[in-house]
Amino acid sequence: MKKILIIADHRLNRSPSQRYRFEQYLNYFKENGFDWELSEIISQKDDKVFYSSGNYFKKAWILFKSLFIRLNDLRRAKQFDVIFIQREALLLGSSYFEKQFFKRHKVIFDFDDSIWLLDTSPENKKFEFLKNPDKTKINIAHAHRVIAGNSFLANYAKQFNPNTIIIPTTIDTDFHKPKPELRGKDKIVIGWSGSISTIKHFEMAIPALKQIQNKYPDKIEIHVIGQGSYTHPEIKVISKNWSSKTEVDDLNCFDIGIMSLPNDEWVKGKCGLKGLSYMACGVATVMSNVGVNSDIIEHGKNGYLAQTEQDWIDCLSLLIENSALRHKIGLAGRETVVKNYSVNAHKDTYLGVLKSLIK
Repeated sequence: MKKILIIADHRLNRSPSQRYRFEQYLNYFKENGFDWELSEIISQKDDKVFYSSGNYFKKAWILFKSLFIRLNDLRRAKQFDVIFIQREALLLGSSYFEKQFFKRHKVIFDFDDSIWLLDTSPENKKFEFLKNPDKTKINIAHAHRVIAGNSFLANYAKQFNPNTIIIPTTIDTDFHKPKPELRGKDKIVIGWSGSISTIKHFEMAIPALKQIQNKYPDKIEIHVIGQGSYTHPEIKVISKNWSSKTEVDDLNCFDIGIMSLPNDEWVKGKCGLKGLSYMACGVATVMSNVGVNSDIIEHGKNGYLAQTEQDWIDCLSLLIENSALRHKIGLAGRETVVKNYSVNAHKDTYLGVLKSLIK
């Protein structure tokens, strides 16, 4: 059996980027002759420190320890047939390990965001000086195959490496599936799910949501899945912590899922995961008309695209007032994900990339 060493930041089932980029395929890889081992640099214990405010000496120690983890990976890499690097080998600005792996082994580099742009979490802004925007193009150049999450990312990668293929961020539609019995309760739920670091994107929709809440005061609820303590002074929000154990049920409680985003270079690299997860559960979805969202959504058929505040109000009002339309849009959205953005739709392409590196 061939062996893959996966180089990533986090443990299994911790990072959405990892879960929806490669973790969903791991059993399929193993069934088809590719065993794997994950090497992460942030342990469960360190995670709580690294993504909290302050603790700068402890965070520096975590970064220092990561060098020794990667040196050990480099030492034992000869035991593996393929090195799979997701986003980066280190959280520092160096591409040393990517270059060393490339010299000695077959390397796949996978990315799903505009990671050549600086976008540091609020808790770690003081460490932003350690990042190197040019690192991404160096890492891309030092790979035998590059997997990009959408065409915008692929076009960037092809400047530095022609061996680039698009595999979109995908959903396991056998896991994310509709549970219509959880919807149709007393109130229509407009929902958003995401990390607290991206709550700024949800808040872009607040002017429209405020109008919607005034328009339908006794008819709707607004749910935010991500951090249970979240509140906002302008709208009434029911918030809940995200959990992998309850994620599918929580999404299925939504009657309408929203994905609001700014129109900037960072967003052009986003792969639509939030919207795809709603759609996979058969939830009628409204997304900002930016980036890959316009590839995923055929306006009025499998979802809605909104650009202005009035667009958001109009689309949400239409879905609030028509339960049959919500059902129809939800079914069409689910069909889109199964056909174009599911694990089953892309697993053979992924396997083909691995096989192409084995002589």
